[in-house]
Amino acid sequence: MEWPMKIVLKGAQILKVKNRSNTLTKERANAPRPDLFLFIFICWFTSLVWFHPRLYQLLDMAQGALQTASLGFFIVFIELAWLYGFYNIGVIIFALIYRWSHPVHRNDEEAPCSPIQAPPAVALLYTTCNDFVEESARSCVQQNYPDYTVYILDDSADPLYRSRVDRFAALYPGQVRVVRRANRKGFKAGNLNHALAGTASSQSVFALADADEILPPDFLSRLVPRLLKDPSCGFIQANHRFNRHNASLLPKAMGDGVDIHWRWYQPLRNKYGFVMLLGHGAVLRREAWEAVGGFPELVSEDLAYALHLREIGWKGVFAEDMICYEDFPESIKAFRIRYMKWTRGTCELLSREFGKIILSKRISFSEKCDVLLPTLNLPLSMCYFLFMINANLVIPMLFGSPRPLTLSIAGSEYILPLRGLNAGFEAVYSLDFFLITLLTLIAPILCFIIELGTKPLRLFRFLCRSTTIYAALGPLASLGVFSYCVTGKATFLVTGDQSNERAYNAGAKPVSLYRNIQNNLKKMFLESHPSHTIVQVFEGLCGLSFAAAAIFLVNISFLGLAIAFLLQPMMHRVSWENPIVQYLVYLPFLFVVGGIGLSLMGLLGVQPMFFGYGFHF
Repeated sequence: MEWPMKIVLKGAQILKVKNRSNTLTKERANAPRPDLFLFIFICWFTSLVWFHPRLYQLLDMAQGALQTASLGFFIVFIELAWLYGFYNIGVIIFALIYRWSHPVHRNDEEAPCSPIQAPPAVALLYTTCNDFVEESARSCVQQNYPDYTVYILDDSADPLYRSRVDRFAALYPGQVRVVRRANRKGFKAGNLNHALAGTASSQSVFALADADEILPPDFLSRLVPRLLKDPSCGFIQANHRFNRHNASLLPKAMGDGVDIHWRWYQPLRNKYGFVMLLGHGAVLRREAWEAVGGFPELVSEDLAYALHLREIGWKGVFAEDMICYEDFPESIKAFRIRYMKWTRGTCELLSREFGKIILSKRISFSEKCDVLLPTLNLPLSMCYFLFMINANLVIPMLFGSPRPLTLSIAGSEYILPLRGLNAGFEAVYSLDFFLITLLTLIAPILCFIIELGTKPLRLFRFLCRSTTIYAALGPLASLGVFSYCVTGKATFLVTGDQSNERAYNAGAKPVSLYRNIQNNLKKMFLESHPSHTIVQVFEGLCGLSFAAAAIFLVNISFLGLAIAFLLQPMMHRVSWENPIVQYLVYLPFLFVVGGIGLSLMGLLGVQPMFFGYGFHF
């Protein structure tokens, strides 16, 4: 905007007042509606009013600090889990409302955007680090936009991948430029900032593409005009779907989860929450990038960047009708590596930005909730893991008593060493308490049940596989959170990077036993890489000890989770395609459902307790 000379000459103070006024006006115009989170918190507070007095009665049984702490943690976690249950229920309800009020036009029926008089030059930034995918890079150079340059930001250390990048770039001289730097300082954020401040510094608009992402040919031609039409928009985040051309069995098995989650959880953020930059498949305005001083050099640079933009009045927009394609990790090993990156990266983000988010006067309450509830879910995985230990092991030991059960089968008697909980727990042995527990368990997977409900076999297979893959991440996530708390550092683990994996398996120089243990512990705490032996041994010990306890306590649901804990490190080393694995992945879900059934029926006078808040995507 050009200011009249007489105003400029009056000094910078008038400009600051004018800019501040414009920013506040922009913030008010872009603030989301509070309806969603009002609904969530009203439901949650209602549940607390109804159930908390009964839960509080449990503390009457406590004798001593240990029992008080055990029951107190039990109560607090359950009530927090209800909040997440209502959050997921609220998202489903308001997603339906949003779909009804904001129908999505099909691509071939969409009204064309207003043409730009002079399309701005665009820098399309393709980031890679030992994971270059030629098909993805080719989708970047096949855009039908008139003026753009593809920059391959290559952080690869592996000569094989560097040569692949160079050969690809040689096929498109003048259209593709390779940008490399001397080190990986700042990980992906540092890579982007290095290019935008140097080689790709002349374009007013830039786009982000991941190494495995497929962009549609009209990605730039449709999103760039949309970005420029809204002067308050700092970025437009495209929608994504699972790449169904991936021939691997694991992506095919879990691809529905990617598609369904994107459809339900992202679009309504335009109206009711905070639109997050997801780090790929997005078009961004350079002016906004300069205003916040570049991407924050964190592992979760995308969300941190969106928060910094919002703090100074810019907004993001989610383009539901623009669909890019991404790969689900091809192996459990790659999936676990990505999950660890997310876990430690989220811990880093919260440790640096949590206070700023809470205290910000420019980010609305709804936006704060929409950022914090999903991001806190990963660090809280350690609390969930501790809750499973507390609810299924500690409480039965502290507040249980032997109640042997004799079974007569074919003339033979078998005595099962059951433990029953004290009579004080009858306060929570009620249908309404069971139903809210079941609601909390089902809420995160409700969108999958709705979409796949007409295909019950497909739904059953998806839930079985999801239980084994997602619900068993507790030990791994706990190590990630704990390691970050110890070191205060997060490492950007590249999902498709095989060179790091080779480094773990390669023979090291002979050192003393003490030095070897010291090096391994240091490496484990700094990275918590899922391929590390200590990580997998910890998971295996958790699975074995939990399985033994579940058998002793005849806790069917807990046994299902214990089996999943054991399968996680095994599947890290054994291919998903292995026929034995294909059968074993069904066991955890079947045991969990069996435990829920026992809880509902209260068979044989046993009052089993099931609290399995472990599904998250």
